[in-house]
Amino acid sequence: MNGIDDFDIQILKALEKDGRMAYSAIATMLGVSNTMVHQRISRLTELGILTGIKPVLDEKKIGYDWGAFTGITLEKDQDSDRIIEELKKIPEVTECYYISGTYTLYLKIIAKNHEHMRKVLYEKIDNISGIAKTDSIMELGCAFKRNIIL
Repeated sequence: MNGIDDFDIQILKALEKDGRMAYSAIATMLGVSNTMVHQRISRLTELGILTGIKPVLDEKKIGYDWGAFTGITLEKDQDSDRIIEELKKIPEVTECYYISGTYTLYLKIIAKNHEHMRKVLYEKIDNISGIAKTDSIMELGCAFKRNIIL
């Protein structure tokens, strides 16, 4: 599995449950030294397998009640890198994917209410040069969200 072993998987599972878990607690749980856990986490980070430990926010509990999935059609697909850089400047765009099919890019957008969503779509995204069309589907709630299960 790309240069990771059972210890790495156990460390990742522990961090999945609690990203703030102390290395010493992981070491005790696995019966290894703190140094080994630290080295393994550093290696997983260097390999790009572990890309960071950050909080998972519940957007609705901090006032962002609206979510949308938006497909974007570009005038020229070769403009995608420039357009992605512009999309990164919009804080309400929380995810962006390259996809096949009708659209070039697929976004996850969060907003406080319908007026905020309208402004994000019409005043921010639609004003990016090179975007030909957007097509949004409103999110009604997240049934579940998770990392891949190891």
